[in-house]
Amino acid sequence: MLRFEAHAFGRPYHAARVRIPARSRDTELHTHADFHEFMGVVSGSGEHLLTTGVEQLRPGDVVLVRPSDRHAVRGSAPDGLEFVNVAFPSSIWQGFLDLTRTATWSSRGPITFHQPPAIAVFERALARFQDNPSSYDLVRFWIDLMELLAPADAAAPGVPDWLARACTAMRAEQNLRGGVPRLLELAGVSPAHLSRSMRAAYGVTPTAFVTDLRLEHAASLLAATNTSIAAIATRCGFTSQSYFTRTFTAAHELPPRDFRRRSQRAFVP
Repeated sequence: MLRFEAHAFGRPYHAARVRIPARSRDTELHTHADFHEFMGVVSGSGEHLLTTGVEQLRPGDVVLVRPSDRHAVRGSAPDGLEFVNVAFPSSIWQGFLDLTRTATWSSRGPITFHQPPAIAVFERALARFQDNPSSYDLVRFWIDLMELLAPADAAAPGVPDWLARACTAMRAEQNLRGGVPRLLELAGVSPAHLSRSMRAAYGVTPTAFVTDLRLEHAASLLAATNTSIAAIATRCGFTSQSYFTRTFTAAHELPPRDFRRRSQRAFVP
């Protein structure tokens, strides 16, 4: 089973220039294991093949692809498609979003922006990757890109420090198993205050927040390990395998077993 480390070889991120000629075979419809990626379209044109349909790709497009997003890419005539792909571990990306109080995108499926100035950011990340990059280079890429792409509702000044710290800590597996009661302990506030603050900062209830974290961690475990589905349900804090299966299937439109099979083809170099 493919995971980020198998391709990054100890580096903090993976970057590559990808060229897909016109009339060549599509890349295979796939999901990712334990990483996110940004694609920056440099030249040519193509199509982004999604489970919900087809999106056109043109120079200046930036696409965010998350674990469980299923997609493939096709080059169009006459020139095909050229893009720079930057992939990085999901856990570190989520920590960056929490630290910078950047709101996440809630829609399902890959997310596309048209922001031509961002392509220079991708080219710099690719150049740094070819010269033994550091974690600082990954953070530079994120900061430069987020200045162009950050959601309009980014919650920079509105997230209290205590809430940001608690939400970051909840990504640890041992805290996930504790659920909302553990989130309350980490936050150190009343249930009503936590609920009001989370709705104001992130637009979700504490229960929905914890459930999303559990599903995200479960998706990574399904894709990157051979751990049984029952054990994954327990590790992520679900009360039973059947409840986990129902919840996961509703969120990802695939039962855990099928998600695991599809996610084994996980990386577009």
